[in-house]
Amino acid sequence: MGESTDDSNLISAADFHRAPGVSDWRVTATGPQAVFTADSLAQAAELVGPIVAAAAEAGVLPDIDLRPEGIVVRVPYRDPEGIPAAATEFAAAVSRAAAELGLSPDPSRAQAIGIYVAQHSQADVRPFFTAALGYEDFGESDAVDPLRCGPQLAFNPISGDAPSRGRTHFDVFVPADQAEARVAAALAAGGRLVDDSHAPAWWSLASPDNHGVDIASWTDTYG
Repeated sequence: MGESTDDSNLISAADFHRAPGVSDWRVTATGPQAVFTADSLAQAAELVGPIVAAAAEAGVLPDIDLRPEGIVVRVPYRDPEGIPAAATEFAAAVSRAAAELGLSPDPSRAQAIGIYVAQHSQADVRPFFTAALGYEDFGESDAVDPLRCGPQLAFNPISGDAPSRGRTHFDVFVPADQAEARVAAALAAGGRLVDDSHAPAWWSLASPDNHGVDIASWTDTYG
């Protein structure tokens, strides 16, 4: 899912960002999302009704994460090939409602966490992980929590590997305008830069004890 789609019902991240009224939103690995901060659970909950109404009008199926600190609204990928075109209409309507309710957008808090399961090139470990975690297959090489609460898994073979050992790392998908700051914060906290040859699409970092984390922003700009 790294290129624009030809399906008129699906759009890329770049297409999404070109739409009017969506400046509060960012696109992560799970789809477009916006974070609106609030002073209380009750204040955040005031946006739920307008979200439901906007979803019905646009014909999309959003996820809503309601917390005392605010509300996270997502349009999750239900097709690995792109974002539903109606997501732009929905996003703009939600942003208008949030502004009317006095909820402030905070794009810096938008993110998605994934786990990149690096498997031996001759192995297929996705069935094991879907069974163990209660996940479902998504696309050709991913797996997802059916309720989209847990991190998305991506399964990819590695070359030059040993059959008895896998190498797995975390993928942290952040807005394109937040990626460099996140990398800098991780390095300041003791991390090590392993590879920046793909930047600004992603940076590969390692913790002080050599656990891998990729900070990625390509999902917010592809297309």
